[in-house]
Amino acid sequence: MPEASAPSDDAALPPQRLWTSLRRIFRLGWPYRYRLLAALALTVLGTSVALVVPLGLRELVDAVFQEANRGLLDQLTLALIALFVLRAAASFGGNYLLGWTGERVVADLRKRVYRHLHRQSLRFFSNSRTGDLTSRLTNDVGSVRSAVTDALSNLLTQSLSLLGSVTLMVVLNWRLSLIIFLVVPAVTGFAVFFGRKIRALARRIQDRLADTTAVAEEALAAIRVVKSFARSSYEVERYDEAVEALFGTARYRVLVSALFRSSVGLLFFAALVGIFWYGGIEVLAGRLTEGDLVAFIFYAFNIARSVGGLSQLYSTFNSAAGATERLFDLLDTAPDLQDAADAPALPRIQGHVQLDDVTFAYEAGRPVLHNISMDVSAGQTVALVGPSGAGKSTLVSLIPRFYDPQSGRITVDGHDLRAVTRQSLREQIAAVSQEVNLFNATIRENIRYGRLDASDEAIEEAARAANAHEFIVDLPEGYDAEVGERGVKLSGGQRQRVAIARALLRDARLLLLDEATSSLDSASEALVQEALERLVEGRTTFIIAHRLSTVQTADRLFVLDAGRIVQRGTHTELMQAEGLYRDLASYQFRAPSGVNG
Repeated sequence: MPEASAPSDDAALPPQRLWTSLRRIFRLGWPYRYRLLAALALTVLGTSVALVVPLGLRELVDAVFQEANRGLLDQLTLALIALFVLRAAASFGGNYLLGWTGERVVADLRKRVYRHLHRQSLRFFSNSRTGDLTSRLTNDVGSVRSAVTDALSNLLTQSLSLLGSVTLMVVLNWRLSLIIFLVVPAVTGFAVFFGRKIRALARRIQDRLADTTAVAEEALAAIRVVKSFARSSYEVERYDEAVEALFGTARYRVLVSALFRSSVGLLFFAALVGIFWYGGIEVLAGRLTEGDLVAFIFYAFNIARSVGGLSQLYSTFNSAAGATERLFDLLDTAPDLQDAADAPALPRIQGHVQLDDVTFAYEAGRPVLHNISMDVSAGQTVALVGPSGAGKSTLVSLIPRFYDPQSGRITVDGHDLRAVTRQSLREQIAAVSQEVNLFNATIRENIRYGRLDASDEAIEEAARAANAHEFIVDLPEGYDAEVGERGVKLSGGQRQRVAIARALLRDARLLLLDEATSSLDSASEALVQEALERLVEGRTTFIIAHRLSTVQTADRLFVLDAGRIVQRGTHTELMQAEGLYRDLASYQFRAPSGVNG
C-alpha cells in the first residue's frame, strides 16, 4: 500500500487541509445530528448561565458593602445557588449527549475501517504490516472521539464564554478592557506557533506507536521461531528501542505543550495583576464600584480560561487531524480488485476451469507467470509440480481471484471471473494449505467456519470423513476443546485434518490443495492423505505438491518452471519423456524418504 507522505516535524497542516480533515471528522457525527444539536443547546444554556454569575456576584458585593441590605443579600445568594444548579444540570445533559455521540461515532468508524480492510486484496496486505493496520484500527480511530466530543463542546463553550465576557467587560469599563485586548493577540501568536509543533508531533507519535505495535505483534505471532532460536532477548531489545523512540517523541510533545500552557498562563496572570492595579485606581476614583471590579476580575478569568482553552483546542484539533490523517489515508485507499459494475453472482458451478494465455506480475514489468493456458474438465484432478519459485502457488491464487492477471482470462464453466462477483466465486471454492490457519476458538467452531449454518451432526460427519473424529473425541472437551491461537494446542497432522473437515463441510465444487501433506510425519501423512482422497471425489481439484509420490494418480500433471508450463500429461507419459518431471522424479525416488524436490 502506498504510504502517504508525512509532513516534516516542523510543518503545520495548512489551514485548508486542517479544515478538510476536521470537516471529515465532524461529518462522521452527522447521522446523530439531533443528539449533537441537543447537546450543543444545553452547552449554550450552561455557558450563558455562567456569564450571568459574575453579574450576580457584583450585585451581591454591592448589596453587602454599599447598601448593607441583608434581605437582598439572602435573595441574591439563593438566586446564585439556583443558577449553579441550572448550570450543573445543563452541563450534565450536554456532556452525556456529546459523550454518547462520540462513542457511537468511534464504534461506527471502527466497523467502517474493518469492513474497508476486508474489501482490500491480498496485494494490499502483502504490502502492509499487520501491526500498523491494527494501530490504525484502534489508536487512530480512538483519536477521533476527542475531536467529536470534548473538542466540539469546548469550542462552543470557550467561544461563547470569550465573546460574552469581552462584551460585558466593555460595558462595565472599556478602559480597563484594553489590558486584556493587549494580551489576546500575543496568545493567538503562541497558539499558532505551538500548534504547528504539536500537530506534527502527534502524527509522529501515531507512526511510532504503529511501529511499536508491529514489532510486538510480529514477535508474538512467531513466538515458536523466537523461542527456537533463543531470540527473546533480541526481540525484547527491538521492542525496547521502539518504545524508547515513542517515548522520545511523546516527551518532546509534553515539553512543547507544557511550555505553551505556561507561557499563556504567565501572560494572563500578568494581565490580571494589571487589571487589579488599574481597577483599584478606578474604584478609588469613584468611577467603578467594588462589585464592578469583582465582576470584572471574574470576566477576566473567564477570558483567560477561554483563550487558553481555545489555544489548547487549536492544538487538540491539530493533534486529532495529525492522527486521523493516517486513518483517512487508509479509508481513501481504494481496493485494487473490485467487482464489475452490476456483476451477477456466479451460478452453481460444475467446475470446468480454463486459463487462456494468462500472464501475471506482482510488480509491473516483472511477470512471474508467462502465457499460461490449461483446460481442466469438471471433476478432474490436476497437479502442479516444479521447483520452488516456479509459480505454482501464484497460479492457484488466481483461481479464487485473489489477483487479476495482466493479460489473458480465467473462466469457470465459461464465466469470466472478472465478470462475476468475487463473493459468489469464493463461496464455491474450498482450500487446504500447508500452513493451516485455525482461529482461537473450539474445534467445532473452526470446522463450522466452512459452512456457518451447519448442524453439529454435519460437523461430526465431516470430521469422520477427515479422519479427525477419533482424536477429537479423545480430547477432554471433545469438539468444544479450544485449539489456541493459530491452533497451537494441536499437532500438525491434527490441524490439517481439522482443515480438511472444514473443506469437506463447505462441499465446494472447486478444491485447492497447496502442499497439504509436505510437513507431516509418515503416520499423520497417511491419515491426511486418506482424508484428502475422500475430499477430492467428484470435485475439480488443483494440487500443488513437491512430493511427486502424492500426485502420481492425478488425471493430469502440469510441470512449471520459471513461470511457464514446460510439460503436461499423466505421470506415466511424463516419466516416459525426457524433461524436468522425470529429472525431479528420478531424484526423489532414489533420495532418502522425506527429501523434497
